[in-house]
Amino acid sequence: MRKLIECVPNFSEGRDLSVIKQITDTIESCEGVKLLDVDPGQATNRTVVTFVGTPDEVIEAAFQAIKKASELIDMSKHHGAHPRFGATDVCPLVPVANISMEEVVEYAHKLAKRVGDELNIPIYSYESAALIPERKNLAYCRSGEYEGLQDKLAKPEWKPDFGPAKFNAKAGATAIGARDFLIAVNYNLNTTSTRRANALAFDVREKGRPVREGNPITGKIKKDENGNEIWQAGTLKGTKAIGWFIDEYKIAQVSMNITNIAETPLHIAFDEINSKAIERGLRITGTEIVGLVPKKTIIDAGKYFLRKQNRSLGVSEDEIIKIAVKSMGLDDLKPFVAEEKIIEFMLDAEEKTEKLVDMSCVEFANESASEAPAPGGGSVSAYVGALGAAMATMVANLSSHKAGWDDRWEEFSDWAEKGQKLKDELLHLVDEDTASFNKIMAAFGLPRGTEEEKQIRHNTIQDATKAATMVPFNTMLKAFEIFEVCKVMAEKGNPSLASDAGVGALCSRAAVMGAFLNVKINAADIEDKAFVQDLLDRGKEIEDKSAKLEKEILDMVNKIIG
Repeated sequence: MRKLIECVPNFSEGRDLSVIKQITDTIESCEGVKLLDVDPGQATNRTVVTFVGTPDEVIEAAFQAIKKASELIDMSKHHGAHPRFGATDVCPLVPVANISMEEVVEYAHKLAKRVGDELNIPIYSYESAALIPERKNLAYCRSGEYEGLQDKLAKPEWKPDFGPAKFNAKAGATAIGARDFLIAVNYNLNTTSTRRANALAFDVREKGRPVREGNPITGKIKKDENGNEIWQAGTLKGTKAIGWFIDEYKIAQVSMNITNIAETPLHIAFDEINSKAIERGLRITGTEIVGLVPKKTIIDAGKYFLRKQNRSLGVSEDEIIKIAVKSMGLDDLKPFVAEEKIIEFMLDAEEKTEKLVDMSCVEFANESASEAPAPGGGSVSAYVGALGAAMATMVANLSSHKAGWDDRWEEFSDWAEKGQKLKDELLHLVDEDTASFNKIMAAFGLPRGTEEEKQIRHNTIQDATKAATMVPFNTMLKAFEIFEVCKVMAEKGNPSLASDAGVGALCSRAAVMGAFLNVKINAADIEDKAFVQDLLDRGKEIEDKSAKLEKEILDMVNKIIG
């Protein structure tokens, strides 16, 4: 699965749009990244840029942007309202999809080292990438700002984490870090009262509210023995919030930044604010997400609300998103367009290519029957396997929803999730099989005018053929896993759906056998005989086990249906 990270560099220029444009053009010229937002500020003289992509490509784009900023921005002449100490002031990396914070920290250090070494800019690592505990705090790293940087760099305790301990008058210094994804969200309320919305925000935000003597609103703020104000923390960790009135919609909102979505996910914040709102005679009427969010945020929310309803989580991604939208009222003020609000979908729309799995059943059948050599048996086998997984998943979902079986919903939900995952993996293999065939054809088209070209062509063909052989083998592995779901559904699922579990088993065996035929025919052209023999031995074992499991399941099904 594709790994994605977001980069949110802040550049110390917010007034000269031509400078900003040159920097963002540099980012957009890098393949594998998508520029999402450019937000210049006149008073701050600062521009916040947001782009996203695959890790190595994001690092390259970030480096080129920092380099361009160091060429165009002269910090000795910079003035603005926002704290800053460099042309590229801060550059945080944020995990978006299929990547851990630990991995993102490694990328942050990789970027920091390259910027320090190649551009001679002092680099301080902050947030999760901090190498010194005190430097986790950005404000600490930036203390003294640009004006105090030269003196600071002369002190041993302020030696940069990367780059020279030498004052770069033009570029200043840069803080490069890794942090969690920040979600900006507004919770709509059934009130026009800013005061009540603000009170609700104080109930939940991590900072909370000051403790007062007597009247909780107008009373004197209590202080401890050291003269410090006493505060009562709110209920949601990693959040900042305030209440305000939105003239455009004529409603009050709790406006919140969730700075730690692992600790406080979007849906948990929704439920907690709604609970506190009800205590105050209010309720949330809807939710407005500002900017973009990772797909996981919405999927986790959808599954959370399905779980609260004791409903199966093993449904399609589209269904899960729909549940999230309706449960949190994401379409309260205007339609929620997933392709415009979910980062992965926005990227997919940019990189959209025609896929076999996007065809209708009729189109797929017609394409398979055409004179085109692909899709062939490998793609069809993967698709038949996906149908087998779909049948097993349907039995699990309907069994989860069966009247009188309410205490068993989670048992069947777990099986439905497994079936749904296998279905999605096999659907991916439908196009993967055709793509691997096309790579072999491309390898055959390589030049062969010289001995060196002939050798390169030969090696490329062999590598492509090996890869193409592994695709149907992976189809075998995934299709074989479906039998477990089919068998449990035949044994324990709704008896009136036993025939569907049987059809799932039939499809699964057809997928295994069909994929194995493709393994064998591709393997005939591979010169690495040890690799081939291992694959054929493992494939034969899977085929034999599949035949046995199919018979067991069909015997069981036929006994049930009489």
